[in-house]
Amino acid sequence: MATKVFMEALSPTMEEGRLVKWLKNEGDAVKSGDPIAEVETDKAIMELVARGDGILRKRLVAENESRPVGQLVGVIATADENIDALIAGAGAPAAPAPEAKPAEQAVAKTQEQAGASSVPQNAPQAQGEGSPPPPAKSSSAPAAPQTTGGSTGNGGPVRSSPLARRLASERGLDISQVQGSGPAGRIIKRDIESAVSAAAAKPAAAPGVQRAAGAGDFEDIPLTQIRKTIAKRLAESIGPIPTFYLTAEFDLSRVTEMRAAMAQMGDEFKVSVNDILMKAVATALAQHPEVNSHWLGDKIRQHHRVHLGMAVATPDGLIVPVIFDADQKRMSEISHEAKELAKRARERKLKPEEYTGSTFSISNLGMFGIDQFTAIINPPEVSILAIGTAQDVVVPGPDGFTVQKRLRVTMSCDHRAVDGAVGAAFLQTLRRLIENPLMLVF
Repeated sequence: MATKVFMEALSPTMEEGRLVKWLKNEGDAVKSGDPIAEVETDKAIMELVARGDGILRKRLVAENESRPVGQLVGVIATADENIDALIAGAGAPAAPAPEAKPAEQAVAKTQEQAGASSVPQNAPQAQGEGSPPPPAKSSSAPAAPQTTGGSTGNGGPVRSSPLARRLASERGLDISQVQGSGPAGRIIKRDIESAVSAAAAKPAAAPGVQRAAGAGDFEDIPLTQIRKTIAKRLAESIGPIPTFYLTAEFDLSRVTEMRAAMAQMGDEFKVSVNDILMKAVATALAQHPEVNSHWLGDKIRQHHRVHLGMAVATPDGLIVPVIFDADQKRMSEISHEAKELAKRARERKLKPEEYTGSTFSISNLGMFGIDQFTAIINPPEVSILAIGTAQDVVVPGPDGFTVQKRLRVTMSCDHRAVDGAVGAAFLQTLRRLIENPLMLVF
């Protein structure tokens, strides 16, 4: 019996998948559990596996095409099984019509390369001294019909190849204004390309004069599945969530000292400032469960475990892998796990369970020199912490001015679940832990 291959929900939030690559060809034998394709979900690239034994008889989706979850993308069956009914009911969208028929494109390309044109084969030639006689007209191949796209300066027809006319039309060129370099002044592909280059080199058109857009003026980048999800999630967050922001500045002097002391103890104790901040945030969240919460519409769920999400920038967009039970882990453990998760996130190799389930998130742009910023809450979480860059600041004191390493953070809060005083109390606890980092060791 035939086995239908569906676009499966490979992550909890996946609604659509892009088939990146088929791992099996039509006619290949497959067994249940064999990877048959790679699919880009809303967060990562996952393997789509066979759910039955047999032969991959039909691939209904081309590589790089997207399909909603639940749509048929392939059929596995025995070699002699009739699958026509399954294919007919697949509901795959029809392929878009090509710009030109393949045969027409092939003819145009062949004519262009060979120098053939709409000029009759017996076109007159100059009969100067030593010039060869005109070629004999072949009786087996009729002359190509003459086509015109306007008129020349002397009122004659414009001679051009089919490919040249198509390129001129695509680029908005008046073909009658192009000088031909082919036989008998015929306009060919290189003439169109030269005219486009010359137009691009000219100064911008005067006001009121419309300039045709060239092929190199822009590039359309198709949305990846992760970018589609980011757009949807942010629209869900910034619109309906009543958000307010709290900004605080912390002294990092003791964090810097402790980090230097730990580095002297060996490589296994080396941690970054961000690792220490994550440990401090996780410890503070354990003391403020009202911030470590989810808004569920008809109730607020306060979590007793701290699962810290950390925003990671990838070439395809932002993803938030999770450090589970972060408050229970040592700084060195957080450091190792954060590095590994960030590496695998950029390689698109995270598993769904590694980027779902966070109870609170942080976003750090300090490494890019950003002083401070506001981050968008990741629903159903009720808060997120944005971390800026650490700066040397001159601070007045009882014995004069001193230079301190200081850091600004901004907390975005969902006012439906977190009041101003609640958010402020969390930041007070976070300040105490960061400015006295030995508290994080015990």
